[in-house]
Amino acid sequence: MGDHIRWRMLGDEIAAFLLSAGCAGCDVLGTLLCPDCSEALAAFPVRRETAAGLPVVAALTFEGVPARCIRRLKEEGETMLARPLGAALRAAIDEFPTASPAPLLVPIPTGRAAFRRRGYRVPEVLIRHAGFAASRVLATARTTADQRGLDVAERERNVAHSMRVRHARGGRDVVLIDDVVTTGATLDEGARALNDAGFRVRGAVTLAATVRRRAFTANAS
Repeated sequence: MGDHIRWRMLGDEIAAFLLSAGCAGCDVLGTLLCPDCSEALAAFPVRRETAAGLPVVAALTFEGVPARCIRRLKEEGETMLARPLGAALRAAIDEFPTASPAPLLVPIPTGRAAFRRRGYRVPEVLIRHAGFAASRVLATARTTADQRGLDVAERERNVAHSMRVRHARGGRDVVLIDDVVTTGATLDEGARALNDAGFRVRGAVTLAATVRRRAFTANAS
């Protein structure tokens, strides 16, 4: 079978998928993302601060269309959503005050079980579709429990000392990147590991932030 036939068959399969699939945001048939839901993914960056004082810029609020699209990227393998979501992340990265040279964009590491289940690391995919290179400086040091359902204090205990630095070559400025921030405990743990290794963590950028919780406050700046 010639290559042109294979590509045509692949194109036909993609078209058939799109015609049978529903919009990731509202389920209207025949499109991955309808115009209204595409507009709902336009970044509206907000600034927050974690319990440890780490400044965070989030591109979107984790509710409605953004929440549905992020869940489909994370849990249903809809990697085609990485392009519009990556564009939103880029807008938030551009909002973050940085100096020259540009800081390393360090993704929060993905646990082994999540990587096996998905086959990809969500923060790294988002960074790539935002047009940047991910610096895989952080790694998991131990397994943690699922954060869902845990309160603020439980989340902090759950992630304490759960990350390590792959290569102790500190001295660089770093901006942490993650998909969704809830209390900020995971970002604070990543910052702790990096700062202990001699890096300078300037803050974090996330694709989305959940409704504000007690340990995740508005930044007055």
